[in-house]
Amino acid sequence: MTTSPIVRGPGVEMPEKDPMDWSRWMRALGRQGRRAREFLGLSQEQLAALAGVSQGAVSRLEAGRGLATPMLVVLKINLALTHALRRVDPSLLNDELKRVLEIENRLSPPVGDVGFQALPLTRDPDLEEVVRVYRSLPERQRRTFLTVVRATAAALARPTEATGNRS
Repeated sequence: MTTSPIVRGPGVEMPEKDPMDWSRWMRALGRQGRRAREFLGLSQEQLAALAGVSQGAVSRLEAGRGLATPMLVVLKINLALTHALRRVDPSLLNDELKRVLEIENRLSPPVGDVGFQALPLTRDPDLEEVVRVYRSLPERQRRTFLTVVRATAAALARPTEATGNRS
């Protein structure tokens, strides 16, 4: 793959053209989806009903004509296929597909009886909460929030007067 020229502006460096061939990627995604659908013995109409999308959306995606397809439609179809694949005897699936399903298992949030518990983003759920609180504040209040957090952390890091130990 050749490197595309860089467009330079004040403080900006961006590729002139996206090096990814999205049409080719979409065709490959469509072929894989069709293979999975046919393996499961589903018609396009059946898959569309499971995913809550139109049969035309499934057809366009499988034909690789889905570049303008909303991401939600692609995700719904993928989730319906994944849910159906989970009902297949695992001994029939190859190791790579089993790994893909495990990744899906970790990434897909629960939606009704479809989906799975999402993984935490950090090792510490309290850190996630601090970030959520920070991001929920108006921009002008974030500095104050950080000042309070820093002062609290500094106070907690000092040795206690009674024992001389850190708590």
